[in-house]
Amino acid sequence: MAIPALLLILVFSYIPMYGVLMAFQDYDIFNGFFQSQWVGVKHFEIFFESPEFWYVMRNTLVISFLRLLVGFPAPIILALMLNEIGHMGFKRVFQTVSYLPHFLSWVIVSGLVMSMLATDNGSLNMLLQKLGAIGEPINFLSVPEYFWAILISTGIWKEVGFSAIVYLAAIAGINPDIYEAAAIDGASRFKQIFYITLPGITGVIVIFMILDVGNILSAGFEDILLLAKNPVLQEVSDVIDTYVYRVGIKSSRFSYATAVGLFKAVLSVGLLTIANAIARKMGRSLW
Repeated sequence: MAIPALLLILVFSYIPMYGVLMAFQDYDIFNGFFQSQWVGVKHFEIFFESPEFWYVMRNTLVISFLRLLVGFPAPIILALMLNEIGHMGFKRVFQTVSYLPHFLSWVIVSGLVMSMLATDNGSLNMLLQKLGAIGEPINFLSVPEYFWAILISTGIWKEVGFSAIVYLAAIAGINPDIYEAAAIDGASRFKQIFYITLPGITGVIVIFMILDVGNILSAGFEDILLLAKNPVLQEVSDVIDTYVYRVGIKSSRFSYATAVGLFKAVLSVGLLTIANAIARKMGRSLW
């Protein structure tokens, strides 16, 4: 039963890895890998010395840290809240509504966001005008200062419900006798959460934290590409993945884009290893 999954990984993850050779070549599509000129670390040097390096890295790190700071605890909090709901019917409805956005594509989600933030009949502008907070409609997706908040909040809304499922499953695995003993001893619901529930799901939290640290340079692609269509937002929206797409696919600089992607991959593996080593000292780790 594992053979199809292993073949899938082999075909789509391991066999294409020979393509990293392009990062060290001036790749020519007509000459192929074995006849293209070898240039060593030339493309890495070009990337590090380019003026785009600094704002691409800044955007990648800032967006990732904001997602880690705000987005990481969000599903944990939601799972704790759902666990406290006693009415099973309401709990199921609330959970279904919360994870339903996960199954919507970013094309649909970005369309909803653009419609909501539109200057003409956009619900947010209409609400703010009704409340007297603003006089004229604001084109939120044309103001760089608002972009990070829009991106992070949209991502949380889309994924928080689905991510909470794992934590709910972990909470379900905690022995209910512990809660009963704590209640007999006079522990309030908040104390049960802090002294029983959270310690009981610490292993899952640590594992997801390690994975999120390893993906800290993956600040997003589809969401940014669809929400940041205005060129004005490029200096605050361009991250490594969108930069690779722009210079590699649109400009056909295959070797340069491969070098940037390889730089990101190596750095991500390093961060993952460091995070795992720190977690191992705390008694929890992936390996």
